[in-house]
Amino acid sequence: MARVYGVPVRVWEHGGRPARFVWEGRVYVVQRIIDHWVTPRSGAASAKGQGPTARSSWRVQAGAGAASGHYELSHDSVSGAWLLARVAE
Repeated sequence: MARVYGVPVRVWEHGGRPARFVWEGRVYVVQRIIDHWVTPRSGAASAKGQGPTARSSWRVQAGAGAASGHYELSHDSVSGAWLLARVAE
């Protein structure tokens, strides 16, 4: 079961992958990448004229302190915005 959030989060990347993020004032360190996929957004063009846009999604195992869980982060290729899409329970 997963809870859907869709809230903006601040993400630090390393090598093009999420390495840590802040959600509700806590820093979560990515311990493992579980899955990664890209969803093209048909009909949408980049504001910079660089072609179609896409949303990259990452399912990760991450922890804050001793707690660890599974999180889905999404990144918009045009705006550069990151969202916490889901949290597995």
